[in-house]
Amino acid sequence: MALIATLATGHRGERAGADISARIDKMFASLGFRARAVHVEGASALAMPDILQAAGVYKDQPLLGMDLEAMRKRVEQVGWVKQARIVRLLPDTLVVAVVEHNQLAVWQHSGKSLVVDDHGRVIPEADAGRFPGLPLVVGEGANEHAPEILPAIAQRPRLKDRLEALVRVDDRRWDLRMKDGSLVQLPAVGEQEALMQLDQLDQRTRILELGFERIDLRDPDMVAVRPRDGALPGQLVAGGA
Repeated sequence: MALIATLATGHRGERAGADISARIDKMFASLGFRARAVHVEGASALAMPDILQAAGVYKDQPLLGMDLEAMRKRVEQVGWVKQARIVRLLPDTLVVAVVEHNQLAVWQHSGKSLVVDDHGRVIPEADAGRFPGLPLVVGEGANEHAPEILPAIAQRPRLKDRLEALVRVDDRRWDLRMKDGSLVQLPAVGEQEALMQLDQLDQRTRILELGFERIDLRDPDMVAVRPRDGALPGQLVAGGA
């Protein structure tokens, strides 16, 4: 009979259920089951305020009445957050455990500087000015293709230390702009092989240390080097003397 009455009364039954739930929450809250502390685990200091805001927990909120699944979804909508887990620790503590996206690079595009993660997605809440140590990638599509090339750059400390920015050209290939103003032009296809060619050239000549105006690696069979002094380009067969 109770089940039939609830179905028949429609929204009145829902309201009655909500009223009962509210009374239960109030009863447990009176016994001390209220939110007194929120512990956020796995979050950086920069992400913490955004995560707490998304969680939406207020002091003395009834702990047992919280919708933890809805809270988890809100927290995972924060750009910093890759994954979240919410746990009650009775009588008065809530734990928000998160895994953050890795900050990969600062993407400069259309007059804006944005932080992107290791999948090339923008982290809206991140202030690019707070991440001076991240590599700089520039241009249309640079965010999407940065995860492909930056690990290879990181494996080459002599190159990485001298690099100012990776510039995406026509969303097809990369130019590496060095801190001293020189340029390394990579091909649209086979950029890993081109970086190996650059390694071989640097081992023979220490050109990254000595400086140059431009190194053109777009031809897989030839490395063209323009010295900084403005002399005619020199050409070195890849892997040759």
